[in-house]
Amino acid sequence: MKPPVGVHVVDTRTERIGVVMGHEGPYVQLRPYGGGREWDADPGAVRRATPAERLRAATAYVNARSRGEVP
Repeated sequence: MKPPVGVHVVDTRTERIGVVMGHEGPYVQLRPYGGGREWDADPGAVRRATPAERLRAATAYVNARSRGEVP
């Protein structure tokens, strides 16, 4: 799967939700919801995030921001 840039996906190897930032060589470059350090994922190990997974990531980010853990 080569998801388009901007799509929310789940890296099934780490169960992390990320936003597709680009494609570099054989990898998909992902960034955590709300920003942070990108990581490379195998395109065969990513799938589109469900609406519930996207909501969970957004809620976790907002909660972390309210606690002052992220800018």
